[in-house]
Amino acid sequence: MHGPIESHFREITPNVDFFSLRLVTEHTEAIRVRQNILQPVSSDEDIGAMVTVIHNGGLGYAGTSDITRSGLLEATKRAQSWAEASATNSITNFSKIAMSNPQVHYATPVARSWNSLSLQDKIEELVAISESMAIDPKIVDWSAGLTFVQTDSLYLTNQDARIEQNHQFIMPSLAVYSNQGTQTVRRSFSDHCHQGGLEVLEAIQFSNKAPLLAEEALALLEADNCPSENLDLVLAPDQMMLQIHESIGHPLELDRILGDERNYAGTSFVTKEMFGSYQYGSNLLNVSFDPTQPRELATYAADDDGLGASKEFIIKDGILKRPLGGAISQSRANMQGVACTRASSWNRPPIDRMANLNVEPGKTPFDDLIKQVERGIYMQTNLSWSIDDSRNKFQFGCEIGQLIENGELTKFVKSPCYRGISATFWRNLKAVGDESSAGMYGTPYCGKGEPNQVIRVGHASPTCLFSNVDVFGGE
Repeated sequence: MHGPIESHFREITPNVDFFSLRLVTEHTEAIRVRQNILQPVSSDEDIGAMVTVIHNGGLGYAGTSDITRSGLLEATKRAQSWAEASATNSITNFSKIAMSNPQVHYATPVARSWNSLSLQDKIEELVAISESMAIDPKIVDWSAGLTFVQTDSLYLTNQDARIEQNHQFIMPSLAVYSNQGTQTVRRSFSDHCHQGGLEVLEAIQFSNKAPLLAEEALALLEADNCPSENLDLVLAPDQMMLQIHESIGHPLELDRILGDERNYAGTSFVTKEMFGSYQYGSNLLNVSFDPTQPRELATYAADDDGLGASKEFIIKDGILKRPLGGAISQSRANMQGVACTRASSWNRPPIDRMANLNVEPGKTPFDDLIKQVERGIYMQTNLSWSIDDSRNKFQFGCEIGQLIENGELTKFVKSPCYRGISATFWRNLKAVGDESSAGMYGTPYCGKGEPNQVIRVGHASPTCLFSNVDVFGGE
């Protein structure tokens, strides 16, 4: 397919300052078994292209699902007309922005392909996993699912860039609900989304998690409610994922800081002046933007504006270093950023997005981290979240908690919640777990932009200990 597209691109290239084409083909398969019964299997194909024109300071783009020469030419004419219309009204002179033009290729490393197992075999495995969760009459609902996505993209420019990227994503899910009287609790396993093939399921021990979740769901029915007091808080990596995402990732998006998201997804408590000096967290906090991390969900060679990907520290020793802003936002703000402009599909323009945003491991083993706590609580797996429109004040709930008393994990508690203010919370980071306590997670559901774009984001983190946190029980 790429041969004809590249030929069409050369033939339709207008006489402008900058011209690009981004072709995206995506194949999705989803299988789900609920209460041991197969649900409708889905299979989707999507293909289209986005062309972008920069000329005389203006910028315009147009998407099309007609990838014939005539379809691409028509989209190019529309993009050029938008660039001409915006030339005298743009917030910046886009022609002065140096767009990157690399020639690179990226492909997800796959050890065991999705198609190496037949559909029937996948269904039988999911049925067996589902059956392993139905261990008690109090288990009232349960499900197991697998989603596979293959995305192939080609990016070309009139300045000889050629970026070809081939991604494969595996997104498993488990959920189990237990009930007793008016009380229902959930345990789930749904953020273990990675790049790779079926070998991912073995690495995360997917089938072994199911009966353990069911046992925990039953135990929570008998557990006390989470206490409400100021405590030390230990967050597991699967909850750290959301904490990083909401109170570091979103507030550090440069287009948000510049005001672009204000009418839809809110603004940020962070300002341009904070970078280089602001104490975002304790000196134990080191956060990297790393789209080069093998297997993580948002790994790539270059972003959708052609900027080459590299690992960069966003926060170093607690100090805020650089924003999550791509080439255009960097030029507007006159700041260094990262290769993070991404689009959810061919029919959306790239905007500043998180990719893989990770807390770097420390040196404290999990057991030693727990031993530091005289009285506290260990929380796992997000259940609910709320954060203000400047991404500052937050309140999160988890599926399961466990008290820590005199340096030991003791009984389960249900409905554990905590609240805080981003900077205060991260400055109370007391200990960071080592590599053995870390986990890699990802979500395909990060929403942002008008019109909305839902995109894949990765987060890796060790277990972390925070002091003086307002903890309370949900009802």
